[in-house]
Amino acid sequence: MRVGVNPHMIQMVLENPVSVKDAERFCQEILPQVSRTFALSIRFLPGNLGRAVLVAYLICRIADTVEDDPVASIPAKTALLDHLLECFDSADLANSYGETARGVQGEPAHVQLVKNTRLVFALYRSLPLTSQQHVQRWVSEMVHGMKKFINLYPNGIRIQTLDEYKEYCYYVAGTVGYLLTDLWYEHSPSIGADEYQVLLKRCAAFGEALQTVNILKDIAWDAEHENSIYIPNESLLLQGSSHQSILSAEHLEQNHAAIKELIALAWHDLDEAQAYLLSVPKAAIPIRLFCVLPLLFAYATLRELTHSTAMLQPGGVVKISRAEVKSLMVMGPLSILSNHSLRWLIGQVRQKPFILGGL
Repeated sequence: MRVGVNPHMIQMVLENPVSVKDAERFCQEILPQVSRTFALSIRFLPGNLGRAVLVAYLICRIADTVEDDPVASIPAKTALLDHLLECFDSADLANSYGETARGVQGEPAHVQLVKNTRLVFALYRSLPLTSQQHVQRWVSEMVHGMKKFINLYPNGIRIQTLDEYKEYCYYVAGTVGYLLTDLWYEHSPSIGADEYQVLLKRCAAFGEALQTVNILKDIAWDAEHENSIYIPNESLLLQGSSHQSILSAEHLEQNHAAIKELIALAWHDLDEAQAYLLSVPKAAIPIRLFCVLPLLFAYATLRELTHSTAMLQPGGVVKISRAEVKSLMVMGPLSILSNHSLRWLIGQVRQKPFILGGL
């Protein structure tokens, strides 16, 4: 009997002495260390779809770590980001990237991830070629945007206008929406050409909504620890404040007024993200499960942000309670088979904390 041989797999084995099993084990183990929330959702995605989303997320996190390095120069960051993109086409470069980027600084788990870039790309090369192409296309677009903004603001990102904010958000989050949607279309039998076209109309908003909520939640953290301010300076100036006064107690009222524009944008994009989720065919259960928890957490967080000023004060944080997180982790997955149930649950979360009895 003649056995068919896949030349792509032979090339992959020759280029990657690391076993795919070891690579996947590392990726699965590092994920909750760099994002507990994402780890909650990705567990619902099966097989190569789950691996593709896992790989894409970790490569984006590697790029993020390079971008956020508190010490590296802009030319050094730019070179490392360029080098990272070259890893898509060269296993040798991927295998040596950890050494090339050995000076990168950041949180220990993130630095550990960068050191093991070769393992992430070993898993990447085990994916179907179409999945590889989707990941490369959209991660490259994201990194292009990262490079643009760190070179535009070499002394720390200082977004000037709402239009510039939207551009930034597209690069770091809208691209993720497009990537996920391309992967849904490739891997889910329930998503045909018509469903794909419907999802494409709102996929950027799905990613951007979650990003804007995170940016609003982390205003103080980003200013104090990342030297980055994403609230448009134009909005602050209109209220009598500025980037220099973003955490000033004397300007708290003005700053709170200035962020209302982004809060309104977040509500709009979240509602578009809800429509995106409801457009995913009910038969695509893993995809609905993946999408529902981040969306519910974002709605709950934005509800709290709307009535808080904590994120505008040094060290300030806005969080939803553990009881609500647990309640949503129960009710979200239970609601995914019914659009009516999802609308009801989201409507409840918008209004007040959603807490099941006994939690």
